[in-house]
Amino acid sequence: MILVSFLHILRLYFSAVKICEQTTMWYLELENEIANVTADLESMDNDGSSKTGSRTKQMNTGRKKFNMDPKKGIEYLIENELLKNTPEDVAQFLYKGEGLNKTAIGDYLGEKKDFNILVLEAFVARHEFKDMILVQALRQFLWSFRLPGEAQKIDRMMECFAKRYCETNPGVFESTDTCYVLSFSIIMLNTSLHNASVKEKPSLERFILMNRGINEGGDLPEELLKSLYDSIKKEPFKIPEDDGNDLTHTFFNPDREGWLMKQGGRYKTWKRRWFILTDNCLYYFEYTTDKEPRGIIPLENLQIRELEDNKKPHCFELFAADGREIIKACKTDADGKVVEGKHSIYRMLASTLEEKEAWIKSITASISKDPFYDMLAARKKKASSNIKDT
Repeated sequence: MILVSFLHILRLYFSAVKICEQTTMWYLELENEIANVTADLESMDNDGSSKTGSRTKQMNTGRKKFNMDPKKGIEYLIENELLKNTPEDVAQFLYKGEGLNKTAIGDYLGEKKDFNILVLEAFVARHEFKDMILVQALRQFLWSFRLPGEAQKIDRMMECFAKRYCETNPGVFESTDTCYVLSFSIIMLNTSLHNASVKEKPSLERFILMNRGINEGGDLPEELLKSLYDSIKKEPFKIPEDDGNDLTHTFFNPDREGWLMKQGGRYKTWKRRWFILTDNCLYYFEYTTDKEPRGIIPLENLQIRELEDNKKPHCFELFAADGREIIKACKTDADGKVVEGKHSIYRMLASTLEEKEAWIKSITASISKDPFYDMLAARKKKASSNIKDT
């Protein structure tokens, strides 16, 4: 279980909150919202650039710009001497987080550029994890921003977290790899215990078994694992709530949208659905005015192909590229609960040849390979490399 794709775990972990929040506000509402935000920014730009513009107005403008585009926001604040051009000063600004969108903070910290990496290190260094059990440190860390969706960004950020935790709590783990692997095991445990779509809840014994041999080939103390398990069972992770600015990026300016016929999973009937392709995901709705999608299909590790059918000439389908029988996806049931999808393929039907070809081209461009499975597998292998034959 520990080697399942982590992006899938994250999507399950956040999907209920993401859908229950307003992230699925329909497209026209978001278009109006972003138009208002843009007008507000333009007005604030004029105020900030005038000689009489106050420092407070400029700082508010910088925060707005950061929430819309983190890189441009930091550049604006540095150019107007509201921040020093040092990783430490930028990190302190992000750590305080006043008026900042936590999704934007996560996106900025996850960037691979040298300056961003130094900011990440300085940001993590501001967290004090001394004498905390790992789950407490994770709660503090994951509350200060939202993890981004890209595997490489998650890897860098969690590596930095593991290094900081081990530095402030020497002797707890044999290596940062152990801390890294156990951190993800805790997040998976949180998902399994508190996500309504997971019916079989893992026991303490199973959690202990999952983490055998990850401490440089040895086992972690059962007392430690029990304390972690009890903490998560008693209180799930809290997800930081943003001020809503990230909503403007969800369905505004999608890669493609339109009506398609979709074949059902259990019952092979065809139903008309409104599809929106954005952010490497395919969302489908029953009506264009729906505020919640009926389903979400992450496009990591999928492939697309045309189907030859004389009765349905404009068919195509999505299938797993890595041999999995079930595609990782989620949908809402009749009661509005988020449940895991059961499709081995997703088959769609366009109304014309041109429409089919356009959808295939757009979806193909959005399909990505999720490398996190390989990253976590390699880290677990490294952490377990000293296991002796018995």
